[in-house]
Amino acid sequence: MERSRIAVAGASGLIGSALVRSLTADGHEVVRLVRRAPRDDGEVRWDPQRRHVDAAGLAGCDVVVNLAGAGVGDRRWTPEYKRLIRDSRVLGTAALAEAAASLPEPPRVFVNGSAIGVYGDTGDRTVDEDAPPGDGFLPSVCVEWEGAVAPVREAGVRTVLLRTGLVVARGGGAWGRLFPLFRAGLGGRIGDGRQFWSYIALHDEVAAIRHLIDDGALSGPFNLTAPQPLTNREITAAMGRVLRRPALLPVPAPVLRAALGEMAGDVLGSQRVVPRRLLESGFRFAFPGIEDAIRAA
Repeated sequence: MERSRIAVAGASGLIGSALVRSLTADGHEVVRLVRRAPRDDGEVRWDPQRRHVDAAGLAGCDVVVNLAGAGVGDRRWTPEYKRLIRDSRVLGTAALAEAAASLPEPPRVFVNGSAIGVYGDTGDRTVDEDAPPGDGFLPSVCVEWEGAVAPVREAGVRTVLLRTGLVVARGGGAWGRLFPLFRAGLGGRIGDGRQFWSYIALHDEVAAIRHLIDDGALSGPFNLTAPQPLTNREITAAMGRVLRRPALLPVPAPVLRAALGEMAGDVLGSQRVVPRRLLESGFRFAFPGIEDAIRAA
């Protein structure tokens, strides 16, 4: 991709910060959306909760990437925090999509975050991008989140939806919590360990986003997961092997429910998701296997 001006919302998050590093290393101009007063020309003010974006700051951007949203696993799911999870995604996306669509020269591509949570609990059933949404809180949030891109899509901007799985990374997300436990010898399967986890290495997540930005023929939803989802039991065993620590301390389902409340249903749920459209587009994973992904992290 030629040197471009790229706006990124959620630039300080796990995926956003890695994406910004990758883009700036290749000479692209990155504009970060911030919730405070901008410090320089590389920042644009926005208030996702109030659906406000300084649209003038997006002028000249070839690409807009929205990865913003409150962390799903950061806190127990109280009614207030569930509202924040939903609003931070849906209202922020709507504001950014409306601002991008209003520009005299809209961006050529709008890339928006989403999650494999849209499919709900799929059990042992393998699902790709053609599968319908599931039932429950996270699927309903994802449906609204993806629907909020309508203004920019209807303006004729190529729009990509990133249905991201569990990102294998040391610095955050589920694995950010798993690594310290396993290093301390306290890791083990969760529940019965038979639930499928659809993971992706952080390196491959960033590479896939850039691939979807660069290929002008791609639009719509893409599952960002490794080609072969594995069970929690298989993944925790791999963690033990790579870190050379025992993985013998399972977390019983009742204990998890007591600790996490409603969120435990998603941790214990099974999602066997495959990246059919990403593979068909010609993308190649650098770390498709779980042990390689863990070592990369």
